[in-house]
Amino acid sequence: MSSTDTNLYNRNLENEFIAIVDNDAWMIEVLRVVRSLNLNDWWIGAGFVRNKIWDVNHGKERTELNDIDIIHFDPSNSTEAYDLKLENRLKKLHPNLKWSVKNQFRMHLRNGHHPYTDCHHAISFWPETATAIAVKLNSNDQIAYIAPYGLHDLFNLIVKPTPNFNLEVYNARIEKKQWKKTWGKLDIRTDWS
Repeated sequence: MSSTDTNLYNRNLENEFIAIVDNDAWMIEVLRVVRSLNLNDWWIGAGFVRNKIWDVNHGKERTELNDIDIIHFDPSNSTEAYDLKLENRLKKLHPNLKWSVKNQFRMHLRNGHHPYTDCHHAISFWPETATAIAVKLNSNDQIAYIAPYGLHDLFNLIVKPTPNFNLEVYNARIEKKQWKKTWGKLDIRTDWS
């Protein structure tokens, strides 16, 4: 292991991650808006988190997001119509953003999995380890996060599939996303190694 590898391994990624999110006023504002909905087991994940860390590691300003992926887990109201209603509420609060709300209670059906138990379980089935990370702002205004595969791959710019994801679908997604054009330092892997 080189000294560079040792330094990366020894970094306190949790503190670094929380500081990056906490020092981004725009992210905090988005987290506050979503928190105001009082959803059960809610988080914001995917590009909202991934792009920020990749941008920081590439010295870039904020890369535009396709959408803001909000997940929640609510067995009492799992209809798509309810999620659309939540998206409309968010559009009224922050009309310039594209919101995507998905109740993870029902998402196992779309993905052909056994039922998920909560959001942490659900995101363990997301495509890439660097994407399977989500944040929220708790009632004490502190950053909380879930990361079933840890923060290492995200911070070290490693893109690889989660163990639960179909490799063929993963590789097609990587081809479509063309992330390397935006973040040239990424180490994109085509299998679980």
